[in-house]
Order: sequence, then C-alpha cells, then structure tokens
Amino acid sequence: MPEVIITYENLYEILRREKYRTELQKIDETFYQDVIKYLQEKTAILESQSRKESIFASTEVEKTQTQLKNVLKILKELYEKRENKIIQFALFCSRSNNAQDTSTMLPEEFDLYSQLKETLDNYRLGILNNILQNKLPSLSLSNPKDLKGEEKTDSLSIQVLKDIPEFVGPDLSVYGPFKVGEKQQIPTMIAQMLIDTEQAKNETS
Repeated sequence: MPEVIITYENLYEILRREKYRTELQKIDETFYQDVIKYLQEKTAILESQSRKESIFASTEVEKTQTQLKNVLKILKELYEKRENKIIQFALFCSRSNNAQDTSTMLPEEFDLYSQLKETLDNYRLGILNNILQNKLPSLSLSNPKDLKGEEKTDSLSIQVLKDIPEFVGPDLSVYGPFKVGEKQQIPTMIAQMLIDTEQAKNETS
C-alpha cells in the first residue's frame, strides 16, 4: 500500500466530503498514524523556526502556528462529524436489528460503534422488552466511576525552566508559549513530558 501524504489541503478535502455527504466516508486505515506524523513534522519545523534569529523568522513562526491551529480545528470537526454519524448508525442498527456495512469505519471507530450498539441493545432488551411483557426493567448496571477522584490526578502544577514555544501535544491540543519562571497547571501527560525533558519541574505538593 503506498504511503499516504497528509497535507493541509487534503485534510480540508476529507472534511469537506464528510460534511456534505450523508454516509460515513472511507478514509485510509492508517489515517491517525499519518496525521500524527504530519503534526510531529510541523511541530519540529515550528521549533526549528523558533530558534532562528532571522528577520523573517517571526513571520514564518506565525504562519506555521496559524496552520497548525487550523489543522487542529479541521481534525476536531472531522472527528465530531464522523462520531455523530457513528452514533446515529449504532442507534439505527440497534433499532432495526439488521446487519449493516461497517467497512468505512476505522478500527477505532468500529470499536466505538460495537460498544455503543451493545449498550443500546442491552438497554432495549432490559427495559423496553420487559415493559412490553408487563415486567419491570431489569438491568445489570456497573458502578459509576468516582469522577471527583479522577479530577484530582488529571493535572499537575509545574514551574517552567526554559522558554517553550507553542506546541501541539499528543492530545492534539495547542499548549504554550511558556516563559521561564512561569507556573502553569496543565494536563498530567503534558506536564510529565516537559518534566522528563528538563523544561519544567513539578510544583504539585
């Protein structure tokens, strides 16, 4: 299979097709890997531009930052368009109880679809089918997670040890720029990356 080259233009075209067509559109199975490679290359270019002392450097940095932000917006909108289609598809399949074509889904999307459909099927059987037979709903519910406990460990407080230009994290969010001496409260995963590369230190008590 030939390598897929991700560009801003073809990401925009993928989003355009997804927005204006009813069916979930086919995209390459390595889409996520290709996108991450593209983002890493763009981030490396941005870091390289930030280190230059040319009179044109600031213009190039601003141009690359803007393109990265626009790409992240495209990826977020594309994900949400496909997510909505998959949710509606799972609901339709659960209600109709018919096998449907899932070939346009990425592996991760098929997993989402399967779990959604299984949950919808279980609730339909446990509630609607029992009610129609004059029976009380019968469901096996799992214990809800302690969200408050999760929130406590979701972020870390750090002190910045080096100037850090704006960058894209593994979660596809934009962080920075950060200045030496600043204290920031950021997601644990991002904080740990900066700590491990000696660009920040942990300030969480």
